[in-house]
Amino acid sequence: MDPLSSLLSGIRAEGSVVTRAVLARPWTIRFADAAPLTMINVLRGGGTLLLPDGTERVVGPGDTALVRGPQPFHLADDPATVHSPHAAYEIACFTPHTDCTAEELGGIHWGADAPEATALIVGAYRASGHRHERLLRALPPVLVVEEDAEVCAWLETAAADAARRTAGSQALMDRLLDWALVCTLRSWFDTAGADAPSWYRGLADPVLGPALQSFHDRPAQAWTVASLAARSGVSRALFAKRFTQLMGRPPLAYLTECRLDEAATLLTDTDLTLAQVARSVGYADAFGFSAAFKRHQGLSPSVYRRVTAGAGAVAGTATP
Repeated sequence: MDPLSSLLSGIRAEGSVVTRAVLARPWTIRFADAAPLTMINVLRGGGTLLLPDGTERVVGPGDTALVRGPQPFHLADDPATVHSPHAAYEIACFTPHTDCTAEELGGIHWGADAPEATALIVGAYRASGHRHERLLRALPPVLVVEEDAEVCAWLETAAADAARRTAGSQALMDRLLDWALVCTLRSWFDTAGADAPSWYRGLADPVLGPALQSFHDRPAQAWTVASLAARSGVSRALFAKRFTQLMGRPPLAYLTECRLDEAATLLTDTDLTLAQVARSVGYADAFGFSAAFKRHQGLSPSVYRRVTAGAGAVAGTATP
């Protein structure tokens, strides 16, 4: 499995609430779900994202924004009105004792289209275990993929179906939001250049790509620089030089980091024994694995498992 697919397997939409908002200016929506990742598709209208660190980002029709959590953030029609009287709404569908029916979501008035309408589809992603943490480390606090507004038309059609609560509509909307997340991240990675993570740039490289794909497909195999170079059809020296230049570290250092990151996920999210985890990531015995893991994480595998077990993030999905 390639790295992006592996990371995305740890985060998904679940239980989305889909409807249409008619917002009278000035307005502000506060997103308070503490989700690891929130996706906002702007169907019509738009506004300005206001992040806790002071970052502001304008989004308009056709834009898709991904906001890294878990801190609350705002979307406002105009940042200048945030500290003056305005209509304030909140989305927190996945906090206890919150009613998120289509009629009562966050106090927003739901109704027919109007000239001032801002229509959004929002997916707040629930984390399953800790695999998503590596994905979040690869992303900026907010990223925006700009598309033609017509690109979102299919998503709005699906949202309208989901809002009618017909059989299977909930599962349909959740999976479409998962699909939209994958497409958004691929689009951003493709255009991010040097801002994209090194593993993504490496997969697209004609020299490194075949070797990286082979490693990520079979991480437990006893890979060497020579065997990886052979997968790419180049000399060992050329492969090592190219790898270090593009990936920022030597091949074996990258392999070790990936294996131990995967081991951390297995320790937290599975009941595998230390010996089984070690073999799963390419270590012949638990002793060598434990020593390498402690150098990488600062904790032994058993201590790491004890302090991280059960510390999963909580999130869900909602749509104004």
